[in-house]
Amino acid sequence: MNARIFLAAGALFIIPPAAHAQNASNFFEKAVYITCKEAQAMESGVRRTLAVYLAEHAARYRGVTVPDDERGAQLAFLVRGGCTLAPDAYLFTVIDRAILAEIVKLPKR
Repeated sequence: MNARIFLAAGALFIIPPAAHAQNASNFFEKAVYITCKEAQAMESGVRRTLAVYLAEHAARYRGVTVPDDERGAQLAFLVRGGCTLAPDAYLFTVIDRAILAEIVKLPKR
C-alpha cells in the first residue's frame, strides 16, 4: 500500500497519496498550534517526529537545512531551553526562532 504516514498527538494517521496534499496542509495547520507543554506530554518518538517535521518546514521557509551534526544538536538544545522557559509557547514558534538565532551557522539550501 502506497501511503504517507504521519505521527501526531499520539495517533497514527495513514494518508493515501491522492489526499496527501490536502491532508498534509491540515496536518500542518494542526501541528503549528501544539504548545511545548502538549508536546512534552506526547510519547518521545511522536514528539521527536513532530519536532523534526516542524523544523524541516521552518528551515525550508528560511532557505536553510538542519544538519545531523553538532549544529542540529545546538538547535535542539535551543528548542529545549525555549520550551523550558515558555511551556505555553507554540512548539513551531520556538523551533523557528531557534533556526533564526542560528541561521548564519546553518547550510543554505
